[in-house]
Formats: sequence, structure tokens, C-alpha cells
Amino acid sequence: MMEMNKSKDPLHGITLQQIVEKLVDFYGFDTMGELIKIKCFNENPSVKSSLTFLRKTDWARKKVEALYIRTLTKMS
Repeated sequence: MMEMNKSKDPLHGITLQQIVEKLVDFYGFDTMGELIKIKCFNENPSVKSSLTFLRKTDWARKKVEALYIRTLTKMS
């Protein structure tokens, strides 16, 4: 019965911080900066500065979420 209530959204129940941390663990900032060309991944990158930027910048957050969804199958 619980299984029926499970969301099909791969982002359901995961925070932006968890997404960024998992992507950094998987790719590192260098590769992330190549995949998504935003300054917070290329110049003095940190999870904290990336979160600050991504929370204010909708288009960038959507790109990071899309990368996370594409990467999910590679992470497992």
C-alpha cells in the first residue's frame, strides 16, 4: 500500500544541498563546471556558494536538477 503513494518525481524528498553534494561527490566541481557553465562551479567553488547562487537563480537550479536526474542511473 505504501508503494502506491511513492512519488514518481526523482527530486521528491531531496534537498538542493543533497543534490549538489551528490553531484560534487560524483563529478567534482571541475566536471560540473564543464557540464554546466556557471561561475559558482568554476571560480572558487564550494557547496555553500553554489547553493547561494542556485537558490536565487532559477534557470541554473533547473540545469543542476536536470543533471542530477540524468546522473541518477550512473550513481547506483
